[in-house]
This record gives sequence, structure tokens and C-alpha cells, in this order.
Amino acid sequence: MDHKKINTLGDLKAAGYTSLTVKDELRKNLITQLKEKEQGFEGILGYDETVIPELQTAILSRHNVLLLGLRGQAKTRIARLMVNLLDEYIPYITGSEIYDDPLNPISWYGKHEVLIHGDNTPVSWQHRSERYTEKLATPDVTVADLIGDVDPIKAATLKLTYNDERVIHFGLIPRAHRSIFVINELPDLQARIQVALFNMLQEKDIQIRGFKLRLPLDVQFVFTANPEDYTNRGSIVTPLKDRIESQILTHYPKTIAISRKITFQEAKLTESQRTLIEADGLVKDLVEQVAFEARNSEFIDQKSGVSARLTISAYENLISTAERRMLINGEERTAVRLSDLTGIIPAITGKIELVYEGELEGPAKVANILIGKAIKTMFSRYFPDPEKAKKSKTANPYQAITDWFTDGNTLDLLDGLSDQQYKKELTKVSGLKDMVKNFHPKLSESQTLLLMEFVLHGLAEYSQLNKKFHEGGFGFSDMFDSLFSNEADDDDDIDFR
Repeated sequence: MDHKKINTLGDLKAAGYTSLTVKDELRKNLITQLKEKEQGFEGILGYDETVIPELQTAILSRHNVLLLGLRGQAKTRIARLMVNLLDEYIPYITGSEIYDDPLNPISWYGKHEVLIHGDNTPVSWQHRSERYTEKLATPDVTVADLIGDVDPIKAATLKLTYNDERVIHFGLIPRAHRSIFVINELPDLQARIQVALFNMLQEKDIQIRGFKLRLPLDVQFVFTANPEDYTNRGSIVTPLKDRIESQILTHYPKTIAISRKITFQEAKLTESQRTLIEADGLVKDLVEQVAFEARNSEFIDQKSGVSARLTISAYENLISTAERRMLINGEERTAVRLSDLTGIIPAITGKIELVYEGELEGPAKVANILIGKAIKTMFSRYFPDPEKAKKSKTANPYQAITDWFTDGNTLDLLDGLSDQQYKKELTKVSGLKDMVKNFHPKLSESQTLLLMEFVLHGLAEYSQLNKKFHEGGFGFSDMFDSLFSNEADDDDDIDFR
């Protein structure tokens, strides 16, 4: 149907147009999508076997939906993508503030236009991108915001009594007639405001300051909520929850691979960052592993969750840390190092809610602990377990490395080292390069250097080496030496007054 040629109600009837409710429209287009095996909900990863099938079932059932899950689980994005299941254009009576269906007007204005003009009633067309309304629930949201209020200025201007429907100024929900309406963080909505939604969901009437109006609004409601909110800030009142037909639980990515895909899809990198800075798969996986460690950490409030935004921001910071070093050293290209992971700490600290034990440690310390645990977890995927290797009867692959440090040698890897200096420092350690080449012989030079540094960090996490945080870098030394340095530090703390 060519909507550009249809300008009146008569044209619409002649074209054989039939009206559908928004829920039937979503259902019709989803059926087509499923039959043609098209990929719906583009960019939503990790939900193919869980959330998406449940959501599709709810749409087929023509249900209002509650997406329930912790922060950073793509709830709002899913709701926004439902717009793609609407028809590209729908007709409405020109001038109608609630976009009345020309074949089935519900407002006074729409009915009056059809009564006066008949088949000559002017018709306009609304694109599906305009058929989405989103409201963040906050404690200051009022019934007037959502449903409407009596407008005394309109009443005075039009010389109408308050009994006349025309004095109503419609709120967001009536203006979302024939559209998708989303309320984010539903528990934050005051209980009395939630109660005002009852009739809209079930009885299809609206009540404003004692003015009761039969207004069969056609709205697809989608609500989002965080389970944590049920105890911290508010709750969804039971009768409202009962009227929301489908509740769908969202979740965090279940594998590193899916989490990594989400991060790369969402990370906002410049073209120069993508081409000039090499990020090996190891550092990419480490960023994801930090989030997985955080979701199991005793220092972090698991009810609050660890958003997928953590890894996205962390990866952007990781690349920018390497880029900053490259620019300062006047280099044309560089590769991300393990020591660059210190650059992701600001992206972690602002996105984790600490429990009491975590507050005692402090957010920066917790972030460093998470990075350390991620390194330890990933280490066994690349190299033998250092603890088992030490006890094994066969040759310990790390022996030459630890012996070098036992002989009194130390190694400082500072953030500002140029690529040449970085290489020079790492190759000082006896047996380090040979050990990496033994297990990973086909890697490029930058990858080999990365794994050489990885071995040092890994051995430190397994307590085979001592790792110290310097101002702008790391220092590695023998574990035995660290015992004496710790004793000296303890003496420094004693107050002899």
C-alpha cells in the first residue's frame, strides 16, 4: 500500500486498509519473521535460547511484558528493538493528539472529525520510529505525567465546563495510543501511581480528578525492573504485577565468548585505535574475566549485579591506556600490555557496589584483586599450573625464571616504557622467552612479549614471585626478598613515641 497516495479516510477505505491493534500488529509481523527465519532483535547477544524465545512467546500471546533483571542486561535495548516488529507506517486522523485510527477513533476530536468530514477526513501517516514512548520511573512522576490532567486554561479558552472531555490534557500513555510504551525501573514508581495504571491495563478507562472517561487505549506495555529494587527502593504492587501477563528474566552472558562479542559490538573506538593498537585475544579475555570474577566476588554486592557496561568501559580504557603511551613515546603503533590493565581500574570502581568487607579494602584495592584473580584464572589456559609444576617429578618449566629472581635480580616494568625498552627489560629474565616459545612457538613478537609478561604476573598470582605496585608500573622480585621488605615496612609503621 502506497501511503503517499492516501490522504483521506475515503482513500483508506478504497485501498482496503484494515485496522489492527498494536499487539496484533506485533504478532502478525513476528509470525512473518519466524516463518522466514529472519534474525530479530539485532545486536542482542547471549539470549537466543533464553530471553528471546520467551519474549517472542509473549508477543504471540499478545501480552504486556515485564523484563526483570539486574543492571546492564539489555532490558531497555530489547524494548526499543520491539519497534522493528511494527508496520512501517500506520494512518491516523490528521491533528489528533493521540493519533486516532481513522477507522476506529476513540477521542472526541477523532470522532468529531469523522462525523463532520466523513470520507473526506484528512489522514496522515506515522512512522514506526515515532510509535515508541519511554519513561524512566522516578519518585516525582505524577498521575498527570502518565495519564493526564484537567487543563483550566483550555477550559477557559474554549468556554467549556469540567464535565467536557475536551478539557483534558492527555499524559504520556494516552499519547502512546497504538504504540509501545515503556516504563523503566517500575519499582521506583510510587505505589499510588502504579495503582493508576490498573484500569488502563484491564478496564480500558482513565480517571482524572474524578473525571471518568471510557477511552479504550491500544498500548503495548513493556516494564523493566531490577530485583534489587524490591528491597532497596520500592516494589511492584501485587495487583499491577498480576495484570502484567508475562514476566521474563534476563541474565548476564554465560560465557567469555559471548561477553567478548557484546563488548566489541558496544565499545566505541576510533578508526585509529582499531588499526594502530594491537589487542591480543588474551587481554580481551582478561577484561571479560574481570567481570566474571566480580560477579563471584565476596567484596561485591551480588544483588546489585555487575553491569556489562563494566567490560565495555574497561576495554575502551585499556585501548586508550596503550594509545596514550604510544603518543607520549612518539611511536606509530603499539600493542596492549598486561601492565595496561591498571588503566581499567577507573572503569571498574564506578560500576561495582561493595559490601562491608569490600568497603574496608577500598574500591581500587578490590579492582586490583579482581584483575589478579582474572590473571590467575586465565593462566592455566595458556601454561601449566605453577603449583603443580613445582611439586611435579618432571622438570619445572618455570625453574630458570624463578632462579633468575632468586639470584637477586629484579625487574621493573614501568608504564612509560617504549616498545623497545619493554622488549629489552623482558628479555633480561633468563629462560622467560624460551619457556614461552616452548609452549607457544608460532606467535608474533608482540604476542610473545605479551605472554612473557603474562608469565611474570601469573607466577606472582601463584606466589612464585613477588609483585609490587610502583608509581606508574610494576616491580617483580624473589618471594624470599619480599619477606624482608615486608618486615622493614612493618618497622616503618611502628610509632616509637
